[in-house]
Amino acid sequence: MKPVLAVLIAGLFSTTAWSADLLEVYRRAQANDARYAAARAEHQAGQEKVVQGRAGLLPNVGLSAHTTWNEADVRNGLGTSEREYNTNGYTVQLTQPLFRWQNWVQYRQGELQTALAEAQFGQAGQDLILRVAEAYFNVLNAQDALDAVTQLRTAAAEQLEIAKVSFEVGTVTITDVHEAQSRFDLAVAQEIAAQNELVVRRQTLVQIVGEDPGELARLRPGVELLRPEPADIGEWVNAAEQGSYGVQAQQLLREIAEREVQRSRAGHYPTLDVVATHGRSNSGFTQGVQGGTRTDSSTIGLQLNVPLFAGGGISSREREAAALKIKADADLDGARRDAALAARQAYLGVTSGLAQVGALEAAQVSSTSALEANRLGYEVGVRINIDVLNAQSQLADTLQQLSRARYDTLIAQLRLKAAAGALDDEDVQQLNALLAAQ
Repeated sequence: MKPVLAVLIAGLFSTTAWSADLLEVYRRAQANDARYAAARAEHQAGQEKVVQGRAGLLPNVGLSAHTTWNEADVRNGLGTSEREYNTNGYTVQLTQPLFRWQNWVQYRQGELQTALAEAQFGQAGQDLILRVAEAYFNVLNAQDALDAVTQLRTAAAEQLEIAKVSFEVGTVTITDVHEAQSRFDLAVAQEIAAQNELVVRRQTLVQIVGEDPGELARLRPGVELLRPEPADIGEWVNAAEQGSYGVQAQQLLREIAEREVQRSRAGHYPTLDVVATHGRSNSGFTQGVQGGTRTDSSTIGLQLNVPLFAGGGISSREREAAALKIKADADLDGARRDAALAARQAYLGVTSGLAQVGALEAAQVSSTSALEANRLGYEVGVRINIDVLNAQSQLADTLQQLSRARYDTLIAQLRLKAAAGALDDEDVQQLNALLAAQ
């Protein structure tokens, strides 16, 4: 099983066309991610809403034409006569709304729907940053975990060899050999699992980016993770309740629902239009025979329409719009609460993550010292084999936890900015500055 996974990973890296850091991976994702491409198309479609709304305020010009061939038999006291002639004509009509309140409200709705498309696209941009960063750091975490268990396997192999030699010379019992063999086999199993996890994590990143990014830049050794600025959870919560893209979208949806109430109510109002027409009508013309008539006419005037009764449909739509307005109010309140909760969770994730990183860095130093002391004690006979094996496992576990804590803290920092609606490309560049190329 282990050789197969090793071949898979080797093949994965051998097909690499390029290597990249976080910023490069993000740029590729902007161009290739399917979800972001769909959001970009939806954003472009949303730009047309304001144009469609404006159309209801502008003149409407139409052309109609007709032609008819006529055959008639005319009988009277003088005899029978046959007539064959053509009737044709055209009419051009211009209608300019003067008062159509529902059209004006629809125009304002179009502006709001275009702004909504902007907010939703901004949300999609933040979502892309988070997805790319999470996938990127998941790959790095899987690589760090693989490195840790590989070191553990190597150390376990060395300890197993020492135990075998010591058993042969009679300084240890067979139990020490079995313990060392057990830890070595466990380390091999952990390494296989870590290799598999790395393959899965890398494929998740490939799905977003559209191609294999190759070797990824890792965090610079000794990099310092900074606390949130401002260091006040209340300020972040207030910023999220006002600036979150989710809140912005719900505010716009609420305004659209409010305008829809006005538009439905406008169905009771009269409408007034300027209507101008110009037309020509030809009648009685036959081939080779004169005597037909042609009429040219032009008109201009005002057209008033007053709704009297529409079967209750207008009132029903008005009540429906009012209920949806109440729903939009509740959705807005829910969006603000969700944004506040997300900001609190992200802020606490950053602060607790920083504390956890500090504690695990201290644990790394202690675990390294403990391993060295146990190795030395084993050599001089004051420690047994299991002590060294436990110290090796403890160090490997500490390294994996420290790696995960660092990446989780970085992601929490991005989530905190996203909760406030302030996550953008500049944050990706700042995070990318913490990485060092392999």
